[in-house]
Amino acid sequence: MLTYVKSDRGAPVHVLIKAMDSAVAGIRWVARPSLAQLLLRLALAVPFWDSATEKWGHAFRLHSTPLYAFADEIKFYLPGGPYNFSASATMVLLFRCIEIIFPLLLVLGLGTRFAAAGLLLIAYLAELSAPGDWPIEMTWLAMALGVMAWGPGRLSLDRTFRSALVSAARGDCAKSL
Repeated sequence: MLTYVKSDRGAPVHVLIKAMDSAVAGIRWVARPSLAQLLLRLALAVPFWDSATEKWGHAFRLHSTPLYAFADEIKFYLPGGPYNFSASATMVLLFRCIEIIFPLLLVLGLGTRFAAAGLLLIAYLAELSAPGDWPIEMTWLAMALGVMAWGPGRLSLDRTFRSALVSAARGDCAKSL
């Protein structure tokens, strides 16, 4: 909240400050933290879910093309490189499963910080393998860091489970006294 400053012409300053306070209150009403955290989780989940569903066929059978492309064509662009990524089919399958499971966890708000950390790793590896797409990956990294820093918010299973655990713990403590 802004403090009121007296001046020789006090009325205009008072009116301006009151208008600014009203505008800030309106912005806070629209941009509620729980809504912002939910939308941030959804925005981070969507590109990874889309990417994963393109690589998986019907009935969740992995297309062979990503396996060969990842193992043969993708390189990591590090100093002194590029370097081939000698990934086995198992590593590729692991990455594809992460791209399916972690977005679902984000949408549900379950294990949210861990899911965001996993997608941060995938986004980082994507940046190393395709450095020309850095604006997109930078956005994913920023969203993942936001979810990791501020958590899932009120509209999440993490919050529900944590509340249930705290209630159960308080009940157990009260019974032991």
